[in-house]
Amino acid sequence: MLVAVATPSQATHSWAGYHWARTTPEFTLKLGDNLTTADWKAHLAQSSSDWNSGNSPVLTAVVGGTSNKRCSMVAGTTQVCNGRYGNNGWLGLASINITGGVHITQGSAKMNDTYFNSATYNNPNEREHVMCQEVAHTFGLDHQSTDGSSQNSCMDYFSNTGANAGSTLSTKPNRHDFDELSLIYSHLDSTSTINQIAAEVVAMSVGPAAANRDVGDEPESWGQLVRQSANGRSSVYERHNGDGSKNVTHVYWTHEATARCPGCDHRYDR
Repeated sequence: MLVAVATPSQATHSWAGYHWARTTPEFTLKLGDNLTTADWKAHLAQSSSDWNSGNSPVLTAVVGGTSNKRCSMVAGTTQVCNGRYGNNGWLGLASINITGGVHITQGSAKMNDTYFNSATYNNPNEREHVMCQEVAHTFGLDHQSTDGSSQNSCMDYFSNTGANAGSTLSTKPNRHDFDELSLIYSHLDSTSTINQIAAEVVAMSVGPAAANRDVGDEPESWGQLVRQSANGRSSVYERHNGDGSKNVTHVYWTHEATARCPGCDHRYDR
């Protein structure tokens, strides 16, 4: 029996070409651990290990977090947080700040315990799926699929809930994900936005301007809805900042939010 093997040409889920600027073929992105429970910390460690297991230019390292429940972004890093963010309809949230049109300067990934502590979502496979996906959005990866089918990648919208709660499908990256990262990072840049190496990136971490580049968990801070999946579970928002940068946010909505009105902006349909 012939088995289809993914090739880089088949990988097509870059997030609008967004990427970290870097001057070396391989780089390590620090994942700031601001998580408050042992299970979430274990899921972040597993996701980091899984993303490091492929032939990819993007490596990750879990380090001590420098943020808080609000998960304020820190230049050159991705800050990872969990908290009871409220009955606002979103399960997971990934935000990045962009300069120069495509360069990621900082990111955050948030898990909403208001839902993850409920019977529907409180299982290790759903937690791992969402953690793996939200962190990877900050690499510059989009979804392989948003229709609910499993591509056996955490970058799809298969739901490890209900009858699928015991399934480990879609809890890890697959070959297509690593192929896409190789495509996204197939070039070098003249400067770096990784780990606060560049002086101008360090400067972005402090002062009033830094707050203007941040994205809160409150929907009003996300900006304008620019894209939404047909089933309503995936939305992308953009907010343009006064300094010329922009914030882009991927929102993973709950089943309950999308069931009411798949085509609505779920910030306002409650």
